[in-house]
Order: sequence, then C-alpha cells, then structure tokens
Amino acid sequence: MAQRSPVATSPDVRRFSFELPAGAESVCRARHLVEERLVLWGVSGDVSDGVMLVVSELVTNAVVHTASHRVVCELRDCGEQLRIAVQDEGCPAAGPRLRRAAPEECGRGLMLVDAVSTAWGAYDARHGVGRVVWAELAHDDLAEPC
Repeated sequence: MAQRSPVATSPDVRRFSFELPAGAESVCRARHLVEERLVLWGVSGDVSDGVMLVVSELVTNAVVHTASHRVVCELRDCGEQLRIAVQDEGCPAAGPRLRRAAPEECGRGLMLVDAVSTAWGAYDARHGVGRVVWAELAHDDLAEPC
C-alpha cells in the first residue's frame, strides 16, 4: 500500500490571473473578471461575496496608494483555501489621488480584508518591482482540476 509523504504539498487545483491598467475603472473590471471565474468554478455564497470584497479592496489600494501603471490579480484555488493576490508596481503615489478619503475611512479596506479572510499579508514582489498583497478565504467547494 502506497503512503503519502508527510511533506508533500498539494498542487493548485485551479488558477486564474489577469493584468489591468492601474486606473479607477479597473476596480470594477477586476470584480467582473473575478465574478465570472467564480461562477465557472462553482464558488458562490459567502465565499464568493468575501472574494469579491477582497478583490475590490486590494485592487483599490493598489490603484489609489501607488503610482503603478498596472496591477496584476491572481486567484488560486488550493482545495480548502482560495487565495487572492494583487501585485502593484510599488512607488508611493505622488500628486493628487483619485479621491481624498476622509480620515475615518483610511485603513478600513484592510480591516475588511482581515474580517473576511482566514489569513492575509504582504511582501515585496519576487520578480520585478512592487508589492504583493494577498488574502486567503476558506471554502469547501472541492472541485476537480480544470
């Protein structure tokens, strides 16, 4: 009888990524692309709502708080966890912002991400410039690989 190695990791079940210009209109476009993919993957309900919120907040942060020309969003379904990662091109935003947030709104986006995700964090991009902010949400939609 074959045994699994305790250090073996499971491969990604499903993966989807896209790149968009770092403009305000890209937040809506990112939500639309992610929503279409979640429907294809059969992910719905609270998990879908949480993913949509996280994507919206992370893409908004990349657009508003950096001088990026593009953002990259990646979804990975690793079985019990759905991971969202958004990479910007770094560089703090210079000059006017898309809209000036009221002081009570600052930081609320990441508080929302924290509230709906099982884990989240950020790190410097390994390839290229910029920062990657990621979040994971638990789900039980265990589907076969596409």
